[in-house]
Amino acid sequence: QVQLVESGGGLVQAGGSLRLSCAASGRTFSIAMGWFRQAPGKMREFVAAISWSGANTYYVDSVKGRFTISRDNAKNTVWLQLSSLKPEDTAVYYCAARYVFGAGGMSHASSDYRYWGQGTQVTVSS
Repeated sequence: QVQLVESGGGLVQAGGSLRLSCAASGRTFSIAMGWFRQAPGKMREFVAAISWSGANTYYVDSVKGRFTISRDNAKNTVWLQLSSLKPEDTAVYYCAARYVFGAGGMSHASSDYRYWGQGTQVTVSS
């Protein structure tokens, strides 16, 4: 199995940027990764996903052009670069992992991910 630890959250003004990190440990081979977020009183929602190879990425429409997901398998780390932040981006951000076969395996469905980090808070002030 894999263990995930997020970091990099914080308080930022609207228009600012943050870089979230997700460090994986354990059995880290052949895992596709996703980022999700949950705002107070709302359901957890998909933000971005990246394939095991890193060649394919997928974003929810509301963050396209503002957020970038990337990974370095040699470092067992996935990042989510958050730019042009808006107050509505305020949430706890979670990274998640799922074992896949081959280079693909992205998913936007939280139910497809078995392993989750503890979350990191992002607060965007207006």
